[in-house]
Amino acid sequence: MTMVTRREIDMVMAWSVDRLGRSLQHLVGFLSEINERNVDLYLHVQGLDTSTPSGRAMFAMLSVFAEFERSILRDRIMAGLARSKKKAGRPSLDAHTEHRARTLLDKGTSINATAKSLKIGVATVHRIKTRMMAQAA
Repeated sequence: MTMVTRREIDMVMAWSVDRLGRSLQHLVGFLSEINERNVDLYLHVQGLDTSTPSGRAMFAMLSVFAEFERSILRDRIMAGLARSKKKAGRPSLDAHTEHRARTLLDKGTSINATAKSLKIGVATVHRIKTRMMAQAA
């Protein structure tokens, strides 16, 4: 933009419209700013040259679609994050089952036997026993 302001160049070249800005307002502002200084824009991927009226019209349409695509992508990402927060991990063990596991372990039942009788994972029973030992210490 410094070179545009100093009028050192007469055309800005970019790979694609989405490399120029994040929003339609920014892109339109950028285009009007370079046009005020008689600088044109060439976009390689789109084969777009704003030195022509059809090129300027096409730039405006591409800008709209680029912003639309970004907003859809953002909505999908946000929905995915919300969905993943709802399903984070396994549901916690209910208090009644944990109490029964503690009772069995206090009676000397093995971790494997406790897990089998309560139909819960061995690792879950092991965590319960570890917490019991830590509380006793």
